[in-house]
Amino acid sequence: MTISEKDGKIIIALEGRIDTNNAAQTESEIFAAVEGKTEDIIIDAEKLEYISSAGLRVLMKLRKSINKELPVINVSRDVYDIFETTGFTELLNVQKAMRELSIDGCVQIASGGQGKVYRIDDETIVKVFCNGGVIPLDFVKEEQANAKAAFVAGVPTAISFDTVKCGEYYGIVYEMIDSKTLSKAIVDEPDKMEIYAEKYAAFIKDFQSIHVPGGKFKQSRDIYNSKIEALKTWITEDELAIMHEIADSIPVTDTLIHGDPHSGNIMIKDGELMFIDMTEVCYGPKLLDNGAIFRDLVSAPQNTPQACEYSMGMSADLAAKLGQIFFAKYSGISDPAQLGEYLKTAGLVSAFNIGANIGAFAAVNEMARQKMPGIVERLIRGVIIPNKDALKYLLSANQ
Repeated sequence: MTISEKDGKIIIALEGRIDTNNAAQTESEIFAAVEGKTEDIIIDAEKLEYISSAGLRVLMKLRKSINKELPVINVSRDVYDIFETTGFTELLNVQKAMRELSIDGCVQIASGGQGKVYRIDDETIVKVFCNGGVIPLDFVKEEQANAKAAFVAGVPTAISFDTVKCGEYYGIVYEMIDSKTLSKAIVDEPDKMEIYAEKYAAFIKDFQSIHVPGGKFKQSRDIYNSKIEALKTWITEDELAIMHEIADSIPVTDTLIHGDPHSGNIMIKDGELMFIDMTEVCYGPKLLDNGAIFRDLVSAPQNTPQACEYSMGMSADLAAKLGQIFFAKYSGISDPAQLGEYLKTAGLVSAFNIGANIGAFAAVNEMARQKMPGIVERLIRGVIIPNKDALKYLLSANQ
């Protein structure tokens, strides 16, 4: 074994075999190395070829002695089978070694705010998180966990297989769901816009009616409160308190929202719609999803047409047309004046959505940082704060 310290953690790298012949010596060396230490301990099993019950008991004894989580990382598939068969995946935080996957020569079939989607073969695709630098592994794993939990709960989403490494970036392998996003289908067949918009509206309404008890997802109020903290640099303490006050009005619920349900995040399988991006799925009121759709299909085409085209894969004009038809179908309102009033509600929630998210975006994006003073004045101080009572009412009433 090799024992080292990195980032305030003790890394114990195991190699070869651990069985009855060397388990006692392994235990002695491990406990000598960690005696008196308070740092977190990680077992790196990248070069571990086999572990018997005697070796497993050494790890169990170590886990009990430190009285906290013991991650076992980079576990090969064969060794992982041993942990799983014996039940040790329930006792220790056992993590499989990440598979390396090359996307050289693969066809890109979609793109979005976080990365690009490539076809691997006839059965699978990979979503590579490659926008804005290397996205942390924990973020990628959270999407995969959300995707699995949503699929088990009956949400129309793609089956996720594993987290992989694609060069310097991380990715998630999903089942292949046709070759088109909803955006691409509309671009290819603009004459069928109304048909697609009607299916889109019905799909979103069905999704928003799903109840998933048991706390399997985060509450949107907690997510928004966390994101709002990134605004500290740009707004006053009183303004920050108002933003948190609005977020606190979001009800605790067991109904799902997607968080980013634009047409570029939806794919088509046998004529039916299905989500592929599950990064932001959480519990919350449906009006938050409606605000996100307003942001992408009404606000973005007017204010940031290039970003609209990049993230959704359709022109700003086409997106704007889809937005109008979508909200008419979703709300059931055909009268233009009444629809305009309905859109004001979604637009106000959209402003809060953007205001809550922009601080975190500015933290990693130089262009956004440069625009923050203007955004704060125009959006947070000009729209959100003057309408805080209306926002609190809308979010608390719309469950």
